[in-house]
Amino acid sequence: MTDLADIADVGRDPRRGGYSRHGFDPVERELREWFVEEAERRDLDVYPDRNGNIWAWWGEPGRDAVITGSHLDSVPGGGAFDGPLGVVSALQAVDLLRAQGFRPSKPLAIVVFVEEEGGRFGVACLGSRLMTGAITPEAACKLVDAEGITFGEAAHAAGFDPLRMGRDDRALTSIGAFVELHVEQGRGLDVPIGLASSILAHGRWRYTFTGEGNHAGATLIEDRRDPMLPAAQMVLAARRTATHGARATVGRLVPNPGGTNVIASSVDVWLDARADDEQRTREVVERITTAARAAAAEEGCSVRVTEESWGGTVFFDPSLISHIRSALGENTPTLPTGAGHDAGILAAHVPTAMLFVRNPTGISHAPEEFAEADDCAAGVVALATTLEHLTR
Repeated sequence: MTDLADIADVGRDPRRGGYSRHGFDPVERELREWFVEEAERRDLDVYPDRNGNIWAWWGEPGRDAVITGSHLDSVPGGGAFDGPLGVVSALQAVDLLRAQGFRPSKPLAIVVFVEEEGGRFGVACLGSRLMTGAITPEAACKLVDAEGITFGEAAHAAGFDPLRMGRDDRALTSIGAFVELHVEQGRGLDVPIGLASSILAHGRWRYTFTGEGNHAGATLIEDRRDPMLPAAQMVLAARRTATHGARATVGRLVPNPGGTNVIASSVDVWLDARADDEQRTREVVERITTAARAAAAEEGCSVRVTEESWGGTVFFDPSLISHIRSALGENTPTLPTGAGHDAGILAAHVPTAMLFVRNPTGISHAPEEFAEADDCAAGVVALATTLEHLTR
């Protein structure tokens, strides 16, 4: 039976620990090939769509289809479960249903979305955003990775035509329900399985602080316009501002030119901000921006703020949640999540729900991310039960 152990050696990051698997890079392409082989071994019909997502169908594609799946990419140095658990569990759920002699009466498919984490090109859920039209193909194809490669170039190298990318109404209208299984990314569960109720409003912003590059030894402190100082103040402002359940995180800061004995000429700082509703999230970002501008002015620098992605509060389909709870048991807990998912992008277009598998560490996007084998097995049973309930 397919297991996470089958891909445990693919994409290990010796420097960061954990895994670094990014959209259309050699590691993620190896994982895509692995998924295709596993799907075909089960006699599923595999069709990549024009946006780089891979579909594996049990039966003929058609309307009112029930879709499950997740992603195979990771954040830099991410854990083993975020994304792959949903893909592996979907394959195992098909195995379980077939072992029970079940045949779906509706079309059923597993989908693997490309570049969910945004770890390479900076925009999360890129495959589902393209499919739903949440990002234009022109904007997506111009996104650039750290090596200067555009998403369009990477997609072309992987065998996709950037000129054909974009909203896929045929795929969207075929989906009757989408259910994504995912490891829970906090400590919200004290039982093996739960249901998601909503996703916090969240976005990513880039702050570019510009000053004057100069010599670290020859330039007096009073003669400096050092953009690293307002960048540091902005990081501190993010921590001060994130109160009452809001979250503001700076996980990436890049000085230019980046020399040890050089005063930076500019510093790029990326902010991730989230809160329980859209207004609060925007207010958090505005307060951080105000502090950043004041700190930049005090140092004689400037700052430019660019919104790189945005997702409003997502509420999963209450009718679908009710159907799943009736299949799994009325005591199945429901909880909100602060993490974004492809299911959240699809929720504006099709009935969508999520199953969570307990994470005893509460750690995610890090090597210590974990789920017990028994809980993962319970997740497979829950997903299979859900798919049977929705496709019979």
